Amino acid sequence: MTTTHLPAGEGPHYPMIDGDHVLKASVEDACGAFEVFEVTAPAGPMAPPHVSPWSGVLFLLEGRITSLVDGTEYAVEPGGLVVVPAGTPATFEVVGESARFLAVTTGDGAGQFFADFSRTVPADRPAEASLEAILSVTARHGVHLAGA
Repeated sequence: MTTTHLPAGEGPHYPMIDGDHVLKASVEDACGAFEVFEVTAPAGPMAPPHVSPWSGVLFLLEGRITSLVDGTEYAVEPGGLVVVPAGTPATFEVVGESARFLAVTTGDGAGQFFADFSRTVPADRPAEASLEAILSVTARHGVHLAGA
């Protein structure tokens, strides 16, 4: 593993329906792998809960969100965090105008998923209008909508 420095605002951007995901680091060493994303999310309706094959930690930097994990709602304010175990239905909704958070995910699958989703699903269209493309991307990466 090598040392990496990434200035503010830099990193690959993956614009998605629920916000701009910026890859800040992808790390793999003898202990495992993880990825770090900075996410800026606008206000909008809560997406349906979805299940990912990776675990994630969401650490809120700015704004407020409501996180729904395995049927339980959590009000998250700056400095708060939510852990989402792999295989657990989860989603979030921004409370107010926008929110910014760090998302740390296990393995290297989230970045591949975000990149594919960003290329395939228009970020400026409602999810309902892109459902076929969404289901195609999620299937390719082992992600599925809860209950689907």
